[in-house]
Amino acid sequence: MTGMAGTTRTANAGVGADTHTDADTDAAAAPAIDVRGLTKRYGGRAVVDDVALRVAPGRICGFLGPNGSGKTTTIRMLCGLLVPDAGSGTCLGLDIGAQALEIRRQVGYMTQRFGLYEDLSIRENLDFIGRLYELPDRRGAVERTLVRLGLVQRQQQLAGTLSGGWKQRLALAACLMHEPRLLLLDEPTAGVDPKARREFWDQIHALAGEGITVLVSTHYMDEAERCHELVYIAYGKVLARGTQAEIIAGAGLVVWAVQGEGAGTQVALVEALKAAPGVLSVAAFGNTLHVAGRDEAQLAVAIAPHRGRPGLEWRRTEANLEDVFISLIGQARDNFAAEAAE
Repeated sequence: MTGMAGTTRTANAGVGADTHTDADTDAAAAPAIDVRGLTKRYGGRAVVDDVALRVAPGRICGFLGPNGSGKTTTIRMLCGLLVPDAGSGTCLGLDIGAQALEIRRQVGYMTQRFGLYEDLSIRENLDFIGRLYELPDRRGAVERTLVRLGLVQRQQQLAGTLSGGWKQRLALAACLMHEPRLLLLDEPTAGVDPKARREFWDQIHALAGEGITVLVSTHYMDEAERCHELVYIAYGKVLARGTQAEIIAGAGLVVWAVQGEGAGTQVALVEALKAAPGVLSVAAFGNTLHVAGRDEAQLAVAIAPHRGRPGLEWRRTEANLEDVFISLIGQARDNFAAEAAE
């Protein structure tokens, strides 16, 4: 993956970067996703701006960022549903520009919203998907998919009567029917209960174990921690990439935790800390606040006026992913606001 200014990795590192020489790299080890300079504009504004992405086969890459950051647009360009305004590269070894149709036949794309027919049963929906892909053994594929995703006992239930977790499972089943080599999952667990989310992620790891590559966008930090590698995007630009440990180390954050009853709800304390020089972010975790910055001395000065307050306990702590991402979005340049100011 090509580096860019402001990322937390070096310019030649990249997610899933292959350290072998060309002579040692065969077709089987080629990246499942390998794109650079990916750009998409709407109304003259770049919603995806010079994005590079490289993911090795069988890896789970978490795609994180706030709403409107360009995640969905990037995913749609990768699977050939949108044509990039700039950029090049391959998806499953196929050119994203010239071979978009071939890419779509080898990719499973799960959209943010449930997109199957609610007035059809689980079996009927899967049979319909099998017809769309013109599967030679459609009935056999339906049976195998029902078993694979644990849907046999519910196969006659109408999709519209399913809970969020079961709709999610049906949507994943539809993505897998044609045996894709790459899954593109756009916030697949939004609105799903914790048990269903955990079961879903167990299934994703099992699929990765079979060699299927997964690019999944998510807002949940616990899900991000289950990914092999991460890409963080804001306002169309990649701000960080790498493993969880690499991103945290690369951010270079100094973090103080202040704990006490109601610490996270003390508005005056929070606002005072946010306004202090050297403070990049202040985030509440229950009754604990994390105060993060990059300059240790400057941060110490910022928190000094508050360390004597009764009922509060201060201590140095390690940064976590949420600390890093909150600090990154705080520094990101809002492309909407920037245009309005011009």
